[in-house]
Amino acid sequence: MKTLKNVLPRAAIIFLIFTLLCGVVYTGIVTGIAQLIFPDKANGSIIEVDGKKYGCELLGQQYTDDEHMWGRIMNIDVSTYKDKNGKTLMYAAPSNLSPASEEYEALVRERVEKLRAANPDMDETAIPVDLVTCSGSGLDPHISPAAAEYQVARIAKANNMTEDEVREVIQKCTDGKFLGIFGEETVNVLKVNLMLDGILEK
Repeated sequence: MKTLKNVLPRAAIIFLIFTLLCGVVYTGIVTGIAQLIFPDKANGSIIEVDGKKYGCELLGQQYTDDEHMWGRIMNIDVSTYKDKNGKTLMYAAPSNLSPASEEYEALVRERVEKLRAANPDMDETAIPVDLVTCSGSGLDPHISPAAAEYQVARIAKANNMTEDEVREVIQKCTDGKFLGIFGEETVNVLKVNLMLDGILEK
């Protein structure tokens, strides 16, 4: 019993010290360094122009009109959750459908038909797979350069631009491979569309 009484105060002090070190000091240092070195990323990678926020460059937004670039399929649910005031909450997640299921096949077929209808100039061109599939998060902000190129003709016509002008916008919004060797090149759909709208500088 005496041993326990001697150990408990020391254990409590050690616990308090490490709580302060790991929970307060370490967190504060890391947060401070992040705000100093890359404040935009530390604050959520929000795209803000003239005080107006247009979204996060790490979260996809859905576009289905001719003037804008389309991203990956977004699996959005607005029927499951509500906040304490009864307001509908939106969330996204992977569909978890089996690639062998009839429902998945029907969804892909529907998406292919929409893409073919919206991009008649590309009728004989194979549709890049990322345009007809959902990402793991359901909110992927990027598509492949091939998926972006597939939409160039439609976007150019709808915005009275040349195809080369559209490609130039896409190139400015393309992220290369990490360290030049890891991963794949990706195109940020939201940035492309904000440039097409004249919100971001081309």
